[in-house]
Amino acid sequence: MIFTLILVFVAFLALGFFVRQTKGRALTAEVLENLAEHIRAADVEVFRNLVDPEKEKSLRTNLPPTEFRRVQRERLRAAVDCVSCVAHNAAILLRLADAGRCSPDPATAEAAEKVVDNAIRLRLCAIQIIPRLYLRMILPGACVNVVGG
Repeated sequence: MIFTLILVFVAFLALGFFVRQTKGRALTAEVLENLAEHIRAADVEVFRNLVDPEKEKSLRTNLPPTEFRRVQRERLRAAVDCVSCVAHNAAILLRLADAGRCSPDPATAEAAEKVVDNAIRLRLCAIQIIPRLYLRMILPGACVNVVGG
């Protein structure tokens, strides 16, 4: 019985975490006024390079094992930073589009709804990718697919 209660409690905590991560944090008026200052740059090509299996294979063959693990951890930390930037930007986009859904113009409200859907999808992908990157940091030899199913 106690185990069941603990399991239910942990499930609710996890649900709250995922809802919070998906929805993002509330935007203040200051953020909306200075939007360019709050958007974080994320380079997709850099991310692809950091998680490229061929580059990892090349590093693995050309570096001693301890050096490879150190370099690979640094690369994966940089990849986590890229994904975190994308998730942060998606949260801002989500809040902006959420406000647009209340527009009296049906075309604007429909476009805002699509943006909300895409921003949520993007945040969910980020939530799935970040633990995979950390798992690869912990187990550098493990075959963990970062960007796929």
